[in-house]
Amino acid sequence: MTAPAPKPWILGIAPYVPGRATSEDGRKVVKLSSNENPFGTPEPARAAYRAAADHLERYPDAAAVDLRAALAAHYGVEAERLIYGTGSDEVLHLAAGTFAGPGDEIIHVRYGFAVYEIATRRVGATPVIVADRDYATDVDAILAAVTERTKVVFVANPNNPTGTYATAAEIARLHAGLPASVLLVLDQAYTEYLDPEDDDGGLELARTASNVLVTRTFSKIFGLASERVGWGYAAPEIIAAMHRIRAPFAFSIGAQAAAIAALGDHGFVARSREHNRAWRQWFSDQVDAIPGLRAVPSKANFVLVLFEGLLTAEDGYKALMAAGYATRWLPGQGLPQALRITIGSESEMRDVVAVLRAEVERAG
Repeated sequence: MTAPAPKPWILGIAPYVPGRATSEDGRKVVKLSSNENPFGTPEPARAAYRAAADHLERYPDAAAVDLRAALAAHYGVEAERLIYGTGSDEVLHLAAGTFAGPGDEIIHVRYGFAVYEIATRRVGATPVIVADRDYATDVDAILAAVTERTKVVFVANPNNPTGTYATAAEIARLHAGLPASVLLVLDQAYTEYLDPEDDDGGLELARTASNVLVTRTFSKIFGLASERVGWGYAAPEIIAAMHRIRAPFAFSIGAQAAAIAALGDHGFVARSREHNRAWRQWFSDQVDAIPGLRAVPSKANFVLVLFEGLLTAEDGYKALMAAGYATRWLPGQGLPQALRITIGSESEMRDVVAVLRAEVERAG
């Protein structure tokens, strides 16, 4: 008998590999591999989540009315132009599934978020992967790759896993160069780590243009990675189409309550941003001072460390794991020469630098 055969484009997907939280022998390690907030979760969000435990027998509000109202008030957007999902990952999948299919093309940069290619192949579309400019988004390369079959362009800003950033002028130039029929998806998972003057103008573009979708998440600065709350903002027609294939109950009662409470804890967000800014700079400076290592300039809550000397990224990864630190080595994303390292606490960052320095000296 013949078993059911998966579609060939499904078999072409390389499954997403999450950051490790344990060593090869099962030891629990400090997790600097998934860009989580080292301060944990805001206490008001924890309290709201606990309170929601009294209502676990109820389905969550499928329209997420309270969450959309909170987002609208916080970001100055229209609630009716918001969509929500299981993390911003689901919103990215919804974008691909709504606007592309077999015979279509979706563009993303070479060192982009792994979900872009998965979302593309999942719907039978063809991924078009363009070159970077020293690990950063190259607007000219994206525009040169556009064809009549292009339906979606994915751009993360700041970019994951490189941490690089495209300015508002670059994003505006990219949008201006795209046909109106192409959806520009601006993945802003790390945008809350930016200084105000670094705003890339994505929300305003999505407000005024008919072909821009901005996606965001509560998994990073808001400290709610386990609750998988993401959202997107776009023109009403874009949102209405995506709602047709959205799962009706994307996240739990507790997740919605925690997300609303997290939005209101401005002090937690400010403290997280300030800590990240200071220790990201310190860490980058320290890495650049170690022979054979280079830090890619980052605007996110992680730094991509390039290994350009005798010490390889793989050996650096193993040494850090042996010392109790899980980082992200990404040979599967074309980065065998690099580690992506989340900005953790002060003591964690000092330890990571000490391990890297010792390993470089040993290799030399």
